[in-house]
Amino acid sequence: MSRAKTAKNVTTIPATISRFTAAPINEQRKRRTAGYARVSTDSEEQFTSYEAQVDYYTNYIKSRDDWEFVDVYTDEGISADLNPEN
Repeated sequence: MSRAKTAKNVTTIPATISRFTAAPINEQRKRRTAGYARVSTDSEEQFTSYEAQVDYYTNYIKSRDDWEFVDVYTDEGISADLNPEN
């Protein structure tokens, strides 16, 4: 006895909410972004470099349509001496 195979009709329903974030799939959210700048010495050349870093990261982040600028975090600290006197 042979049975005729019938094709099954399957309907695919696309996801509308991300399983990872519970946010709508089609929602275009900007990524909150911050920069980080630092120098390792107290010299004038390093200060100019520091200002250039802050300016670069600020402009770069703000130029991206998919990023939201938060801040540029800075560290003007001096690195430890590699040859400390004992």
